[in-house]
Formats: sequence, structure tokens, C-alpha cells
Amino acid sequence: MKKNLIESGRFNQDDLISRLELVSKEPISLIECNLLKGDASDRNYYRANFNLKSIPEIKKSIVIMQLAKLEENPNFNCMQKFLKKMNIPVPEIFYFDQELGLLFLMDCGDMHLADKLDDEPEKAIDWYQRAIEIIVAFHTNVTENMTADCPAHGLFFDEEKLMWEMNFMLQHYVDGLLMNALESDKKKGIQLALLTLCRELAKQERFFTHRDYHARNIMIQNDKLTVIDFQDARMGPCQYDLVSLLKDSYIILEEPIREELLEFYLNRMEQNGKKILRDPFYKIFDWMSVQRNLKAIGTFAYQYKILGNDRYLQYIDPTLNYVRQTLSKRRDLEFLIPILNSVIPTLNAN
Repeated sequence: MKKNLIESGRFNQDDLISRLELVSKEPISLIECNLLKGDASDRNYYRANFNLKSIPEIKKSIVIMQLAKLEENPNFNCMQKFLKKMNIPVPEIFYFDQELGLLFLMDCGDMHLADKLDDEPEKAIDWYQRAIEIIVAFHTNVTENMTADCPAHGLFFDEEKLMWEMNFMLQHYVDGLLMNALESDKKKGIQLALLTLCRELAKQERFFTHRDYHARNIMIQNDKLTVIDFQDARMGPCQYDLVSLLKDSYIILEEPIREELLEFYLNRMEQNGKKILRDPFYKIFDWMSVQRNLKAIGTFAYQYKILGNDRYLQYIDPTLNYVRQTLSKRRDLEFLIPILNSVIPTLNAN
């Protein structure tokens, strides 16, 4: 029987066995515990495979989230409780060990929406529509029943937050990765242009927003979708999660498919009593996509320059191409073109 000793500085094999027995309410035999590959997260994830000593022939598994720091009441727990009450498919929390900062979660398997799209490209629209149905639930039931105990209640994509993300991109991508150090006057000019973008986005009606709703944060098991990585949710434009999903850095969609899926969202919202005017909606979708994509590029650069993780560098060019395409088709975004071209030479949007 294989046993991998987990020495993370937070817990070891004995800790793990004792906690699994608390969850299982009976003695267990640990088979193995392995670190899972995360997605630009400051949390570690492990999968523990074990069996109950009473039925050793059946293998069980559980996922363990190790929080980045010890917390008395993590946002993940509060958000999971709220979303579960709203009938959003989220993983069960079996046990929270406050002392070690560990959450013992339902194992949702290894199949992400991204994997399913690779396996079944002919069913892509159906899978995306199912993911968009969850966004519709975010924007109707979840938003309408928002309560003060939900961490997203008092967090917003306001001007300050959106600009913080743009400054993060300037710091880690333009100055860090591109080594394009900006003089004070030039930096202020760029910030002023980006502030115009962020102010327009901050004025929009606010809905519950997952914040990182892309194809690697939606798990599929037994043909059912489960949403993960929701702890940083906040209130923002209805277009935000749609941009995350349909202008995903990891999965490139053809424009006609994206348009079909956006129309699906608008129609489903109308069926839920939320009629959305199309021209303003599409304008903010495009403006939001520029902000969101630039933010993602900043994150990818940070992962490499600060954390030494180069796995995200490959996604900078396709994400930059989203920005290029959007700027080239919208006259109301032309004010950004010379500014961004001047600091990102490979952009060349015109």
C-alpha cells in the first residue's frame, strides 16, 4: 500500500489520517495523498485517496484545500454556504480545520469544462449554454436574494478596484515583463486613459459576479457542472463573468459562436423578467473585455516575474489578441489605441 507523507509545514500524515477519520466517523486506511496542480492560486490543493477499514475494497477520495493563511471564518466557507442556499452547484464542505487552515471538500474529479470542450467540441455550444445558465442564476436569484452575510455583498468592481488591476498590469507586465519603465508624465497619461475606461464600467448596474468564471473553474462530473474558486466574488457589471467565460485566455472561441452565446444569455435573462438593451450591453461587454483581459495579462506576468511560474506566459499573446480585436472594432475605444500601443509594442491596434 502506497503512503505519501505530506510535510507541507501545515500538516503531516498523522494529521491527515486523524482528520479523515473525523470526516468519515470511523477508522480509515490512507492510500495516498498528492498535491494537485492549481491555477494561479495562493492556495494548495491535495487529493487524499483512502478506504474505510470496514469496507477496504471501496476506495474513497476527498480534496483538501490548504488556505494561504489561517482564518477563523474564510470567505470560501461563507460563500459556499450562501451559494448552496441559492441552489448554485458548489462543492460540499465536509469539515473545516481552523487550526491547520484546511478545508475537506467533495472531490469533483479532474474534468474541467476546458477538458470537456477538447473531448466533445461538437457539443461546445451546449456545454457553454449550461455554464451560462449558472451566470443567469447569478444575475437573477443570487443577486436578488443577496444578504449581508455573503462576502460579495460589500465588495464591488468600483473605480478604485478596477484601476488597481490596471496599475497591477502596468507594474508587472509593462514595467516588469516588457521592461518598459514609464516616466512619470507618460504613466499619468496612461492611467488617465485607463481611468476613463474604469469609470464607465464602475457606473454600471451591479450583479453578483464570480470574478473568475472561466473553463478551468467549472468542473464536470457525471455530466453535471460544479462551480469552484468562488471565494473572491463581488458585485459588478453583468458582462464581467460573460467576458471571463467567452473571452477565456485558455479557450479561444470563434466570434459567431460567442455572439450566439451572448444572445442566449440575453434571451434567458428576458425570460427571467430582465430585459437588457442590446447596444449598451454589447458596448460594456467590449469595454469590460479590454479591462478584464489586461488584468489577466498582468496576472500572467506577475506569476512569472514574481513567483517564477512560466506556465502562463503562453496565454499572454492570445489574451492580447482579444484586446487588439476589440480596440479595432469599437470607435468608442479609439482613445485607448495610441496609449496602449505606446507601452505594448506588440499590440499595434489600429
